[in-house]
Amino acid sequence: MSHRRSVASTARCLARACPLFLAFLIVPHLGAQQPTRPRQVVPMDSARARALYVSDRPEDHPVADYARDMANKVRTDSIYRAVTRGVVDFEKITYESSVDGMQIPAYVFQPLEKRGPKGHAAMVWVHGGVHGNWGQTMWPFVREAVERGYVIICPEYRGSTGYGKDFHNAIDYGGYEVDDVIDAYGWMVANLPHVDPERVGIMGWSHGGYITVMAVTRERHPFKAGAAIVPVTNLIFRLSYKGPRYQRGFSTQQRIRGLPFEKREEYVKRSPLYAVDHLKTPLLVHVATNDQDVDFVEDQQLVYKLRAMYPDLTETKIYVDPAPWGRSVGHSFSRRVDPQTLERVDSPAQRDSWNRTWAFMEEHLRPYEDPNHPVPLRTGPGDPGR
Repeated sequence: MSHRRSVASTARCLARACPLFLAFLIVPHLGAQQPTRPRQVVPMDSARARALYVSDRPEDHPVADYARDMANKVRTDSIYRAVTRGVVDFEKITYESSVDGMQIPAYVFQPLEKRGPKGHAAMVWVHGGVHGNWGQTMWPFVREAVERGYVIICPEYRGSTGYGKDFHNAIDYGGYEVDDVIDAYGWMVANLPHVDPERVGIMGWSHGGYITVMAVTRERHPFKAGAAIVPVTNLIFRLSYKGPRYQRGFSTQQRIRGLPFEKREEYVKRSPLYAVDHLKTPLLVHVATNDQDVDFVEDQQLVYKLRAMYPDLTETKIYVDPAPWGRSVGHSFSRRVDPQTLERVDSPAQRDSWNRTWAFMEEHLRPYEDPNHPVPLRTGPGDPGR
C-alpha cells in the first residue's frame, strides 16, 4: 500500500471514530473559500443616539444657574449666623488648596468656651452631591457635635455650588477635591491651637462619604477615624447603572475626559471599592437597602468587602428599608430634618445610626478628654464617670 493510500485510510478511520476530526480538516478549508460576511447595517434612531451621546469635552460640562446658587448660598450663610448666635462659635473662612492655591471656603463651628492647648478633638465634615454644598439642614447634627466637645470644619471643596461658574467647573471628582478636603485639617492645626492634631476624624454623607473613604485610604493622611454614610463606592459600576445623563457630569471633567471604558485606570483610581485594599484607619459605614441614589447593589460591594477584609478595623451596618411613617427615606435616612425649625425628625434608624456614629468617634477621638484637666470632662448622656 502506498504512503498516500495509507494516510487516506488512516484519516477515514479517524473520521469514523471521531467526527470532530473531520470537522477540523474541513472547516479551515471551507473558511478560506467563504466570502467575508457583510456587516449588518442598522438604521440609526436619531433620538436614541442623541440621548445616548456623552461628550468628553470640558466645554460641554453640565451648566447650573450660578446666580440662583450664589443667592441661595448667601441665604444659607445668613441662616447659620442667626441660629448659631449665642449657641456655638461660628465663622466662615477660606484657605488655600495645596494642589494649586485655589481658595476653598469652609464653615467652622466651635464651642463658645475653648479649652486649653490641644483640648478639643475635631472632625472634618464633608457635604455630598455632585456640585452640592453645605446646607442649613445639617445644623442640628453640628450643634450636637459641638456640644460633645468637637470642633467641626465643613469645607466647600472645588465644584461646590454657590461660588460661581469657575469654581463650579473646577470639579474634580475623586481627585483634587480630596486634597481640598484634607487641607481643612491643615488650616485647623495652623489656626486653632485648642485642636489636638492627633484627635481629628472625617465624616461625610453620599459623595461626602465617598471623599471620606478616598481620604482615609491614601498612603498619607492625618485622620484617626472616618465615618461614611451611604457612600458612593464604585464609579465604574455607578456610571453604567445610572446612564448617559449622569455620565455627562463625569466624562466632561477636565482631568477625566472620558467614560470608564476609555479611562479604565482613572476610574479604578477614583473608586473607593478598590482603594480600601490599603485601608489602615478605623472606618464606619452605614447603608440603606431602599437607597435610590447610591443604590444598595452599589453599596453592598463596599460593605461586604470591608466585612471580609477588615472585620476588626471597620464597623458596618445595613439598615433594611428604613421608612418612618410609611415613607421611604432611603438615601437620607439618617439626615431627616424639618426645613422650617431645623430640628431633627427622628426615626428609629436615624437615632440608631447617630448613636453608633457618636460611639464610634468617641472611641477613636475621645472628645471628652482635655489634657489641661486631670479629670475627663462629661460631654453628654451615657458617659459615666466623665
